[in-house]
Amino acid sequence: MNRPHARLILSGLFAALCLAASGAHAEPYLAVQLGLKCGQCHVNPSGGGLRTTFGDVIAQTVLPAQHLDTPLDNWTGQLGPYLRAGGDLRFEAALTQVPHANSVQQFEMEQTRVYLEAELIANRLLAYVDEQIAPGGALNREAYLLYWSATHDWYVKAGQMYLPFGLRLQDQSAFIQTTSGINMTTPDEGVEFGWEHGHWDAQLAVSNGTAGGAVTGNGKQYSTQLAFVESRWRVGIAANHNAQAAGAKNAYGVFGGLRTGPISWLGQAEITDDQSIVNGQGRQLATLLEANWLIARGNNLKVTGEFLNPNRSVPNAEQTRYSLVYELTPIQFVQLRAGLRWNDGIPQDDSEHQRLYFVELHGYF
Repeated sequence: MNRPHARLILSGLFAALCLAASGAHAEPYLAVQLGLKCGQCHVNPSGGGLRTTFGDVIAQTVLPAQHLDTPLDNWTGQLGPYLRAGGDLRFEAALTQVPHANSVQQFEMEQTRVYLEAELIANRLLAYVDEQIAPGGALNREAYLLYWSATHDWYVKAGQMYLPFGLRLQDQSAFIQTTSGINMTTPDEGVEFGWEHGHWDAQLAVSNGTAGGAVTGNGKQYSTQLAFVESRWRVGIAANHNAQAAGAKNAYGVFGGLRTGPISWLGQAEITDDQSIVNGQGRQLATLLEANWLIARGNNLKVTGEFLNPNRSVPNAEQTRYSLVYELTPIQFVQLRAGLRWNDGIPQDDSEHQRLYFVELHGYF
C-alpha cells in the first residue's frame, strides 16, 4: 500500500480540524453548508431520521435545483394537530469488482424507512419511532420518549436510539463508522441527556452496549460528545466506553467541519481499543476527510479520502479508501446519486482492493 497516501490523508484531516479550531446523520455536510446544528433540521437533536417542520421546508425549497408547485407544496409531515410523519427510500444498482473474482452486479433495496412523531405536549414532550420496513422484515431503529426543558436548552431521551459519537454519515460503511461500531445500524437501548446552549451542543448516553440485542452481563456503554458550532465552522470531541464481559472497548474521536465558499469540509479522526478481540490486539486508527462542492443549486460533488490502521501493533497493515459521488437533487422529494469507491490495502488480500460503482435513487418526504 502507498504509505505517502496515508500520511496525506492524515495531514489533510488534521489541517482541516486545526483550521476549524482557529476560526478559519440530512448528511452533516448540509449542516456545515447551511451553518446549522443537526437538531434544527431533525427531530432527533443529534441528527438523523424525521425532519422538523423547518427541515422539511429546507429540503423542498433550498436543496433541489427546481421547486415544482404540487398539491404537497406545503408538506411538513403533518397528519393532524399532534402527529407528523416522514420517510426515506434508497434503491441502488451496483457493480462490485474484486481482483481474481467474478464481478457482482445487483439491484438492491438499500432501505425504506418511515418515521412517526407524536407531540404529546407542544415543544416539551414527544414520542418518536423510526421503523425500517425494507429490505427484509420490519426492523425498529429508534423508539423513544423525548422530554425538553421549558427553556429548550436541555433534554432527556429514553428508549432505543442512535448513540452520539462524531459525524453521523449516510455511508455506514465508512471506516470511522465501522471501527467504533457506532453508526445508524447499531442503535442501542438506554437513556440520553442533552444540553444545547448558544454555540454549544453536548450529549451523554448510557445504554446496554449490545446494539439492541439481548443483555448478557452487567456492563453498560457510555457515549458522549461535545461540539462548538459556528456558522462557518464547527469542532467537537467524542468518547465511548463499552464494558462487556468479553472485554472493554474504548473509542475517542475528534471531528469538525468548515465552509470555504462553495465547498463544505468534514473531518474526523478516532482511536479505538477493543480488548474483546482475540489476544487483545484491537487498537485501531481511522480517519476521514470529505469535501462537498456545491457546483450549482441541487448539484453536489462529494470527494472522500479515508485511512484505516486495523491493528496498530501490526506493521504495514494500513488500508485506504477513496470515494467520488455526484448528487443531483432535480426537484423536491427526489435525489439521484452516482459514484465509485475504491479500496487499497495489503497486496496479498484481494478483498482490500475492491471497486464499487453505484447509482442510487433516494426518495424522501
